[in-house]
Amino acid sequence: MGSIQNQKPDNGFSGTIKPLDPEEFRRQGHLVIDFLADYYKSVEKYPVRSQVEPGYLKKRMPESAPYEAEPIEDILRDVQKDIVPGITHWQSPNYFAYFPASGSIAGFLGEVLGTGFNIVGFNWMSSPAATELETIVMDWLGKMLDLPSEFLFSGGGGGVLQGTTCEAILCTLVAARDQMLKKIGRENINKLVVYGSDQTHSALQKAAQIAGINPENFRAVATKRADAFGLTADALRATIESDIESGLVPLFLCATIGTTSSTAVDPLGPLCDVAEEYGVWVHVDAAYAGSICICPEYRHFLDGIEKAHSFSFNAHKWFLTTLDCCCLWVKDPGALIKALSTYPEYLRNKASETKQVVDYKDWQITLSRRFRSLKLWLVIRSYGIANLRKFLRSHVKMAKNFEGLIGMDKRFEVVVPRNFATVCFRISPIEISGNHQMVTKEDAANNFNAKLLESINESGKIYMTHAVIGGVYVMRFAVGASLTENKHVIWAWKVVQEHANALLTSS
Repeated sequence: MGSIQNQKPDNGFSGTIKPLDPEEFRRQGHLVIDFLADYYKSVEKYPVRSQVEPGYLKKRMPESAPYEAEPIEDILRDVQKDIVPGITHWQSPNYFAYFPASGSIAGFLGEVLGTGFNIVGFNWMSSPAATELETIVMDWLGKMLDLPSEFLFSGGGGGVLQGTTCEAILCTLVAARDQMLKKIGRENINKLVVYGSDQTHSALQKAAQIAGINPENFRAVATKRADAFGLTADALRATIESDIESGLVPLFLCATIGTTSSTAVDPLGPLCDVAEEYGVWVHVDAAYAGSICICPEYRHFLDGIEKAHSFSFNAHKWFLTTLDCCCLWVKDPGALIKALSTYPEYLRNKASETKQVVDYKDWQITLSRRFRSLKLWLVIRSYGIANLRKFLRSHVKMAKNFEGLIGMDKRFEVVVPRNFATVCFRISPIEISGNHQMVTKEDAANNFNAKLLESINESGKIYMTHAVIGGVYVMRFAVGASLTENKHVIWAWKVVQEHANALLTSS
């Protein structure tokens, strides 16, 4: 790399760059595509979890930016040498951590197309195709999920592509907040209460903080193992009634289909019935599991959605669409628009004033927005509903196989029921030997399983993450990477057994 310290005098006229020269774009684009194709071809050879130490990259980089241009060939060599070692390989077939970020040719090329056009689609006028394709694709996808017609543009509702679930929850919470404050007065904002369970994603708490909800009015209602860690209607009702007795105002419930820790499912029908009694907005977060609900045999997990106000899932998790792409539907777009709309003079135009077009800037936090619908459109068209279903079912089948392997080794146990393609398991407490006078047997098991997981991840052979559910430390095995095949699941189980054998022997 060069350095700004090697500056040369410049009169401002010589050697002007041509940053969008078509032929140079073609040449460099081929190089980058070839680089990534080779990466995907050999991704298995890398340690799945990055093995670098904090601060590694600063030691490899110059202290200042280059003064002179550098060729793409040199830059790609540095990517291979310096960047790839610091990547945790989410596209590896041996990646089973968190939830998947499934990539695909269609998703990647759709991203390339959208980035290539590089529009800033804040309203219809700024690029009509971007807005109209988004409305069409969101209705397509809503029909694939068999959402009630009230959520579709064709039925008076509508869908919008957000960046992440965090944004989707915040937007719907702000809409609910403003609706309620219009009834009770803005001076009463400190009375508003937001509800989730102790398994709800932390995005809800962050959204409540940003929306100005009193932190003392955030409720993470306790769940129990007997209810498979789903939020029960009785627990919600008791919490709401206690708040009302205290003079507070119930506002918003986030119900989850497929929680992050264990993929637990909140029962939508009963929860929506309770919420309806008290005028509570219900948002359904299916960030992970929403994808599988295009399969008819999994659609029942959305039963009761007809009583909810909004629904979202992340196509960038398990739907072959690159990050970021969160699909949000609302029954009442007007509620979002009233809460989020601004209309400065410099954005005024005839199309918007006719009220016959969608201006997506009023459905989201930011003004600017990307052409996300293009990649989702490519994914749906390139693979079709039938193949998308086969893809999702294949991951569920692999997770079932992994679950079966666990069942054949009596030292291990599955801790919570598997709903989708994520298995939560551990070494059973009865297998943990040693002196437990200082800690309980459960604590000893938690400590052992934490050590086991770290040992596995340090090896680089596979990557899993953990959760603590009802006080129990579990290893999470989430199948969903696009390159994963059943042979990788079998290999992963062998890795788990090898490290368990070594740790059990040493302890």
